[in-house]
Amino acid sequence: MLKLFLWLRYLRKKRIVFLSIAAVAVSVSMLIVVASLFSGFIDAFEQSVVEALGDIVIEPPFVISNYDKLIEGLEQTSQVQGATAVIWGYGLLLVDIGDVRAVQIMGMEPERREKVTDFNQFLISNKYPSPEISKNDANSPNESYGYVAIGLLTEPDEKTDEYNIEEARKMLGKEVKLTTGAASALSGGDSVQDFKRQLVSFTISDIVETGFYDFDNGTVYFPVEQFSKVLYPDEKLPVAEQIQIRLTQGADTDASLAIIRGVWQNFVKDYYNSSQSLMYQTSIATSLQRQSLIIAAYYQQMNVLLVIFGVVSFGAVILIFCIFSLIVRLKQKDIAVIKSCGTTSGSVAWIFIGFGACVGTVGSGIGAVLGFIITKNINTIEEWIRIIFGLKLWKSSVYLFTKIPNEVDWSLAIQVIVFAIAAAAVGAVIPAIIAARTKPVEILRYE
Repeated sequence: MLKLFLWLRYLRKKRIVFLSIAAVAVSVSMLIVVASLFSGFIDAFEQSVVEALGDIVIEPPFVISNYDKLIEGLEQTSQVQGATAVIWGYGLLLVDIGDVRAVQIMGMEPERREKVTDFNQFLISNKYPSPEISKNDANSPNESYGYVAIGLLTEPDEKTDEYNIEEARKMLGKEVKLTTGAASALSGGDSVQDFKRQLVSFTISDIVETGFYDFDNGTVYFPVEQFSKVLYPDEKLPVAEQIQIRLTQGADTDASLAIIRGVWQNFVKDYYNSSQSLMYQTSIATSLQRQSLIIAAYYQQMNVLLVIFGVVSFGAVILIFCIFSLIVRLKQKDIAVIKSCGTTSGSVAWIFIGFGACVGTVGSGIGAVLGFIITKNINTIEEWIRIIFGLKLWKSSVYLFTKIPNEVDWSLAIQVIVFAIAAAAVGAVIPAIIAARTKPVEILRYE
């Protein structure tokens, strides 16, 4: 009870203590915002990888045919929600006269891909409904069609970083030309015998906006059957370079990987005579495992950044030390009276250490609230900075995503709060020791 009385008295009489509380609050809020934004960025990156590739990817050392049988076998298991075939290529897209873009080409299956990656939600015909938008792939069974990333048709605004949807819509139904290459004699692991330039004309059926800059800036999507004819004319068509898989909700990843490997081995036995290269050189891994190096690098950068901001925030500990030293010096009479009444030196020390922890708790609570408000409204704050100062802080071309992640990472936030309380208590240790060593006789001799 005495401790509480003294804490309240010091708060009421020594307003300078509020400076310590403010320092702790600012430090905690800063660390929570930084940790949440960086953690949110990593989560968004991982989510984008899963949305682009599915949960698990099978990648053989060379292209395979008869993948329909493999997909049927995978979808018959209880762990697999859907699977789809993919092939990749690169080329040059002639959008208009004098407008040539380097592009990444994905051969995919629109219907099956929807089961794996929710591809349809990225099409502007679904994302920005308009009666003017109509898909052109159904016009003629012989017509070549494809989907084009929005960044190939319109540049993001320098001030808002948003794409001009109306300008992009004008390109729907337009015929464009794509230059790519065709390789022969790849199946079965044979060496490349020839490589020929291929020119493909196709109609833009729809436009894709994923919110992930790398895909939105340079990807063309073709039906896999259509692209197989262009890229692998000598193969038994259609072919696939990857099989991307979506697991059912709640499926155990390790168990699913084991089952998928079993299905793959049965497929190789049935259709490739137990080919040793396919059996043992095929990569079967989660999409996040395939990106593990870059994800680990992001986490390392986040930890380094938190250490830097933590060192900067150490100024709050120094401030608490200075303020508590001042309080001990000014309140030596109170300390002497308390000790003369029989209070031990240890109890006196704990009064100030506890008061430091109290300051840390109050400051951390205020900082947590402030950090939550800033993080949840970070996109609004960034927009107001753009409007007032004309400065666009967040660009998808730099940070990959169109929006700043704004979810608070409470696991990291709790660690920051606990650390702040402990640091505040540590900042009060030396003043507490000085107070504990106060000698009542010397202080009260002349009172």
